[in-house]
Amino acid sequence: MDSIPILSIVLWLPLIAAVIVLFLRERRAMFAVAMAGSALSLILSVAVWAGFSPGDGMQFRESFDWLPALGIQYALGVDGISLLMVLLNTFLFFLCIVYAWASVHDRVKEYLFTMLLLEVGITGVFLALDFVLFYVFWEIMLIPMYVLIGVWGGERRVYATVKFVLYTLFGSLLMLVAILALYFVYGNTTGVYTFDILELTQGTYGERFQLWAFLAFFLAFAIKVPMVPFHTWLPDAHVEAPTTGSVILAGILLKMGGYGFIRFSLPLFPDASQAAQTIILVLSVIAILYGAMVALMQTDLKKLIAYSSVSHMGFVTLGIFSFTQQGLDGAMMQMFSHGLVTGALFLCVGQLYERTHDRRIANLGGLAHRLPIFAALFLFFSLASIGLPGLSGFVGEFMVLLGAFVADIRIFGVLAVFGIILSAAYMLWMYWRVMLGSLKEVHRRLEDLTRLETAILAAMALVTLWAGIQPQVFIGIFTADTSGIVQALTATEVSSALIK
Repeated sequence: MDSIPILSIVLWLPLIAAVIVLFLRERRAMFAVAMAGSALSLILSVAVWAGFSPGDGMQFRESFDWLPALGIQYALGVDGISLLMVLLNTFLFFLCIVYAWASVHDRVKEYLFTMLLLEVGITGVFLALDFVLFYVFWEIMLIPMYVLIGVWGGERRVYATVKFVLYTLFGSLLMLVAILALYFVYGNTTGVYTFDILELTQGTYGERFQLWAFLAFFLAFAIKVPMVPFHTWLPDAHVEAPTTGSVILAGILLKMGGYGFIRFSLPLFPDASQAAQTIILVLSVIAILYGAMVALMQTDLKKLIAYSSVSHMGFVTLGIFSFTQQGLDGAMMQMFSHGLVTGALFLCVGQLYERTHDRRIANLGGLAHRLPIFAALFLFFSLASIGLPGLSGFVGEFMVLLGAFVADIRIFGVLAVFGIILSAAYMLWMYWRVMLGSLKEVHRRLEDLTRLETAILAAMALVTLWAGIQPQVFIGIFTADTSGIVQALTATEVSSALIK
């Protein structure tokens, strides 16, 4: 398999499918091609997993000179950290395209093209080993997400898309400045001008430069996570996005921020990361508690789950900046679990809205009487979101809290526990008001999930259960790579102490 450019195939198959879709006229043919392209990308990413050797660094590498005069390459590679995100990405996109078969009937061609292009952009972010290539994919992703919300979104979609683009673009431009600064600082020091991510990671940078560059990268990634106070674009985007847009937004788009912190911020700027640790831990705990408390007050199902994302992603940054093996592994598992569980919850809300045309919690109630299969799956994912032991949500949150106590930042761990308590409060209260109690007359003719809808949620439930019962299957993918990051941070800390 080493002789086959399998990563390029995984990356570009959805684009090939998207181009073919443009020349088709029949709806069935469009979906067949889109599903085939996304399914093959998923199957090949699983094949990469099967051939992956944990702990051997970047694997399946591909590269050729793109602009050699500037040191720019088309370079792809995958390690455990990026592999888990690629698996999550291809899995969610395939399910979303399958789900669209029954839910999208207007501008089908344009919709499928947009979704497939979005898959290419996000996959490229996780596979790129050249900073210019990474930045191209980072920006490409912005266009189809803008179109997805702006064309197929709700009544206030224009406001939501403009806000989303302005926030993201602001962070992206600052990151571009930092990338160029890295290029020149490294080149002036070594004589080698390159955008090679792995080579730049091996460089040594002064403390002042690290602080400014870290700040630029931090803003780009913090907006994507999103961390408080950079989160205000998220609820609007979620509420106005179509169902599959919300799934991708919560399931994988937010993970680009967490991935950026792990892949770039910690290895490139270890001194600055340690200097900013306390501030980021405070922001993380604020996100956990604030997101949970605001979710508790929501009257709209989509907004409730959107604010729960702010809270759950706070655990990700708490784990990352604990600088411990347990915390970093927990952050990875939390990202994976959040992608599955919150993506499934948004699917559930979308399915409910298609039947009732209402997301207001007060207008619902007693739906379990008419929708028993839906009620069971909705309860499953609600419990997974809370962090019920045996499900994926428990693994990530428990490891993050363990990392906080190992790192002797116990106060942050204790405060984060209250976020878990609040999550149980808002999820169970929401479920009780929506699914239990008296069934309203207007909902007495509702139909339960179709076979297709049940199959999609069941697939997500199986992976959620698998990750909860056998977490080592997934942790084993990336733990050797996170261990290298923790060791480098520890060495940097010891070195700084000796200098002082």
